[in-house]
Amino acid sequence: MARKIKSGLIQMSLPMTEGEGTIQEIMDAMYDKHLPYIEKAGKQGVQILCLQEIFNTPYFCPGQDKKWYESAEAVPGPTVAKLQKIAQKYDMVIIAPIYEREQAGVFYNTAAVIDADGKYLGKYRKNHIPHTSGFWEKFFFKPGNMGYPVFQTKYAKIGVYICYDRHFPDGARILGINGAEIVYNPSATVAGLSEYLWKLEQPAHAAANGYFMGCINRVGEEKPWDLGKFYGQSYFVDPRGKIFAEASRDNDELLVSEFDLDLIEEVRATWQFYRDRRPETYGKLTEL
Repeated sequence: MARKIKSGLIQMSLPMTEGEGTIQEIMDAMYDKHLPYIEKAGKQGVQILCLQEIFNTPYFCPGQDKKWYESAEAVPGPTVAKLQKIAQKYDMVIIAPIYEREQAGVFYNTAAVIDADGKYLGKYRKNHIPHTSGFWEKFFFKPGNMGYPVFQTKYAKIGVYICYDRHFPDGARILGINGAEIVYNPSATVAGLSEYLWKLEQPAHAAANGYFMGCINRVGEEKPWDLGKFYGQSYFVDPRGKIFAEASRDNDELLVSEFDLDLIEEVRATWQFYRDRRPETYGKLTEL
């Protein structure tokens, strides 16, 4: 029996920025702008929905202003609680990337995973934190300390890899070893240096590990930081590394696609990468 999944990705531009309201007002405006798209996904029968990196705030990391610590919240916390009600309403899994405050002075770039019945399943904390070329993330985020969890949702086993993580194949492989059938990569990346990698690395991860990926990027420019233009082009890629659905470059958009998880079995029966791995030869990877 085919295991068909309908999944959605939301890419979104910033409606209100620094100087146009308080931090809470800016966050509320971003959440409120997402809400009709989230509701639309539910009404279309989307079973698994993923939002973009730190979805309800600007991408404030081009600056180093400690006032943005105020935008961090507990996970689970108020935003997760609101999304739990929507997940339950539509029988829809939601992956919600949020700026997490664990305690005073301890912050993570986190994605909460909510099951279709509204139950909070857990979270992934971004492991690889950049600090270069305007992406001053170490000022805002500690590196993740929860490994590479996979979450058994109502519809599929899912993993999360966040933005800069995608440059590191090691975690992508661990997600596959841990049983992920779909890996979601919520991101915030601008045109320029790494744009050519956007459609190279994640299809490579999907093919090397025999799973589906949903890859999300913001759209538009965010002032006053002027890091560059977030170029959207969110997409789904299959276990052969083929991109089979793609969003626009410039528009706020809900991308919805249906795919069959049975393709994983078919691909892995041909390419026996898990059988033929040689972990006993990889010790160099963990040498300091």
